[in-house]
Amino acid sequence: MRVIQTFCWTMAGKQRRAQRSTGKGLVLGTLLTSCTILLYCLFSAQTNFSHPEVPVPYSCAHRPSQLRPKRITNSSQQTTEASCTPKVDVMFMKTHKTASSTFLNILFRFGEKHRLKFAFPNSRNDFFYPSLFQRTQVKDYRPGMCFNIICNHMRFNAPEVTKLLPMDTSYVTILRDPAELFESSFHYFGRLAPFTWKIPGDDKLTEFLRDPQSYFDPDGFNAFYLKNLLFFDFGQANTLELGDPRVEEGIRSITDRFQLVMLVEYFEESLILLKEALCWEMDDLLFFKLNARKGSTVSKLTAELRAKALEWNAVDWKLYQHFNQTFWKKVDAYGQRQMAEDVAELRRRNAEMTSICIEGGRAVEAGSIQETAMQPWQPIGEKSIMGYNLKKNVDKAHRKLCRKMLMPELQYLTELGVNLWITKLWGHVRDVINW
Repeated sequence: MRVIQTFCWTMAGKQRRAQRSTGKGLVLGTLLTSCTILLYCLFSAQTNFSHPEVPVPYSCAHRPSQLRPKRITNSSQQTTEASCTPKVDVMFMKTHKTASSTFLNILFRFGEKHRLKFAFPNSRNDFFYPSLFQRTQVKDYRPGMCFNIICNHMRFNAPEVTKLLPMDTSYVTILRDPAELFESSFHYFGRLAPFTWKIPGDDKLTEFLRDPQSYFDPDGFNAFYLKNLLFFDFGQANTLELGDPRVEEGIRSITDRFQLVMLVEYFEESLILLKEALCWEMDDLLFFKLNARKGSTVSKLTAELRAKALEWNAVDWKLYQHFNQTFWKKVDAYGQRQMAEDVAELRRRNAEMTSICIEGGRAVEAGSIQETAMQPWQPIGEKSIMGYNLKKNVDKAHRKLCRKMLMPELQYLTELGVNLWITKLWGHVRDVINW
């Protein structure tokens, strides 16, 4: 009997110590996070004074783009040859958890190739997200300055963006199936939303979707990450009811503004449509998949959970369905057969670059990445994002391109001259917290 009592006291003591340790971790995490947020506000405070309206009518590209051949397909699916000028002025609306880091790498390389001017944020890797975008958030901004490309995370604000870029700028963005996006966002951002801390059990995603309203706090810190995140990224309210007329108005405004809305599920087809719309070359589209999660951390949604996730993110689902329809109309106009041929060619070229650049021909877990410069940013509490090892014997002709294609987003931004001290400070805080 005494042995049993001793065992019970020991177990109870361990539980109390574990609870105290968890409590201390949460307190420490809250304090450090609060300090980081305070620094965010102090050193990245938005300047809201009025600027004179100075239009930017023309591109500021360093050299005129050369005419390139372009295939024209008529209504009878007959093709003719014409010529076009590559478009270099691009607004990419970088949505969350949508393979946007992979596309950003494409844009960075295109910008360097054509010596274009990027509108970058100052001291961080986003434009004061989740605040609505303001021109004053652009590094070294002055009225009348000309930029070719803007592509970092922002909460879209059309009036401010249009005052920053040339009038004929091409607006491009990307969407993802909202159920899959929600699963990814819950994994990546869940611990940053305090209302999730009270969700019991190990499978918090399933428990949350069982009854979202009992846990969700619409006014809670970082709550926007976990409901209609796509709609929120576009500057819209994310808690609207599906029948609210502002939902249709929001979708219509996105339709009117963006010339191309790509889909993650058809990323290669999306790039071919981009090539067609912007008169780019196949070489401009080469990519490796960046920021991919290792399979063991991805929750496989059952049919029931998927339905619940879509119901919870009903506005995003409506947005996605709308642009899924417009996407396939563009594919039909391009020609299904031609699309299949071009996608096959892009895959062949990417496979060729994989064999040239990547050690082992595949992504590896964070602990197996040999160079610090190739380590991707990780979510709080784990190292689930995979990366690559550059082959050591890459020939001189491909060495620079291989490194650029494999380079994670933050390292590439630093190489392009962005001072990310606030982002890096948060990274140090994240590493200190014992989650």
